[in-house]
Amino acid sequence: MEELLELIKKRRTIRQFRPEEIPVNILLELADLGRLAPSAANLQPLEFVIIQDPEVRRQVFPWLRWAAYINPAGNPKPGQEPVAYIVILVNTGIRQKGYEYDVGAAAENIILGALTQGIGSCWLISVDRDRLKNILEIPDDYKIDSVIALGYPAESPVVENFQGSPKYWKDEKETLHVPKRKLNDVVHLNRFGQRIER
Repeated sequence: MEELLELIKKRRTIRQFRPEEIPVNILLELADLGRLAPSAANLQPLEFVIIQDPEVRRQVFPWLRWAAYINPAGNPKPGQEPVAYIVILVNTGIRQKGYEYDVGAAAENIILGALTQGIGSCWLISVDRDRLKNILEIPDDYKIDSVIALGYPAESPVVENFQGSPKYWKDEKETLHVPKRKLNDVVHLNRFGQRIER
């Protein structure tokens, strides 16, 4: 249990990666973790496209948007692009709405599973879905929800106390600082407004 808690606490979004390939069996295991996530009514509308071929990665990369608060400083630098992607698809023949909860659970499973292997990730929602559907030859009855970029980290973001703005920033050493609200600011005990003294 302690290992899981530490894993969750140390998870940060990674946008700079080492040029080291991820074995395909690990990528398959991560997709399997997504498959096993909770699904509303157990409908299981999600499917996954694993991308690890360098040419397909090259075609996909331009249609992804990174770190809006610090654009373009948050974009992967040349040579530090992701070495794999997992595209989360929704089979709209199974479910047309309400699948977002399934996606969140599947994505978190994939992200935490990757971290157990020392693999960093960036969950991307701002993507050009039409371009990606064309590149990946995805049928019309499937919807691209999001893309998880993967690779071994080439950066170590740090958490900062929230000071009124959610905007993350990079310092002069290129370290990414990510503000997070304090636990006591987001937890209510028994009734709204009752805080826990810590």
